[in-house]
Amino acid sequence: MATPYQGAPIQGAPIRGTPIQGNVTSLTQNGQDAAAAPVIRTIGFSDLHRALQLGWEDFKAVPSHAIILCVIYPILGLVLARTVLGYSVLPLLFPLAAGFALLGPFAALGLYELSRRREKGEQEPSAWVALDVLRSPSFGAMLGLGVLLLALFVTWVATAQAIYIAAFGYEGATGISDFVTRVLTTPQGWWLIIVGCGVGFLFALVALCVSVVSFPLMLDRHAGAGDAMVTSLRAVARNPVPMAAWGLIVAVLLVAGSLPFFLGLTVVIPLLGHATWHLYRETIEPELNPQPLPPRAPRERRPAADFPANLFPWRRKDS
Repeated sequence: MATPYQGAPIQGAPIRGTPIQGNVTSLTQNGQDAAAAPVIRTIGFSDLHRALQLGWEDFKAVPSHAIILCVIYPILGLVLARTVLGYSVLPLLFPLAAGFALLGPFAALGLYELSRRREKGEQEPSAWVALDVLRSPSFGAMLGLGVLLLALFVTWVATAQAIYIAAFGYEGATGISDFVTRVLTTPQGWWLIIVGCGVGFLFALVALCVSVVSFPLMLDRHAGAGDAMVTSLRAVARNPVPMAAWGLIVAVLLVAGSLPFFLGLTVVIPLLGHATWHLYRETIEPELNPQPLPPRAPRERRPAADFPANLFPWRRKDS
């Protein structure tokens, strides 16, 4: 009597596959994971130019909205320069300006939404459209990553101050000319420039790696913060030279926008925000079968006379 070989079906019994470890099961799981993970393209310098060009077109289409969203940057810079630590903060002006690169990816969420709407065919999205990002299903994840970038910013400012104190001690500069003389004409100043720029580069590199496409990905596909950061790291690893060039472009534009009392940031920040959305589009393949979100319930308009009661709709009793 013949003995059936292992894995052969027995007559009358249901056919069951016997998964072999390292073969069928692993290939299937890997295939599912690969299908779920965003596909990353290889980009070049022409893609960076295209992203900047499209970002400029978005800025020209909605300039007032972009400026309203980003004018907080020069105001914040001037306020911090006047109030931080209660004494002369000339040594912190450059670290504060450079730190905008760390916070920018999160603060530009509204700009990503404006670019996304224009991409969908809305030629003149209103300023209120940018606030729709607050109702995104992934806003919690965006906020979590934003807190991480804020912690990175605070750490950078504290580190920059520690470097300055190590070079010149606790005595503050008496004025702009004294500060410039210290930094540019003394060995301590040269050491400060070299060490400060080197450490700042490391902070900027970390921020670039974890956020270059993270926030647009969360806005577009409602991904979690962890998945978005992993995808961003993969994008940088796949395109190290173009991403390094992008980081250099961001740094140069931020420095240029910061020189006239931070006022140039009202143009630079919107441009970079819109361009970052298009860089995301150039870097990440679009979804083949995107899952539509359920439609939002229309918001009921309430008269201004109901303020502040209309802030607490759950406590209002309908008559």
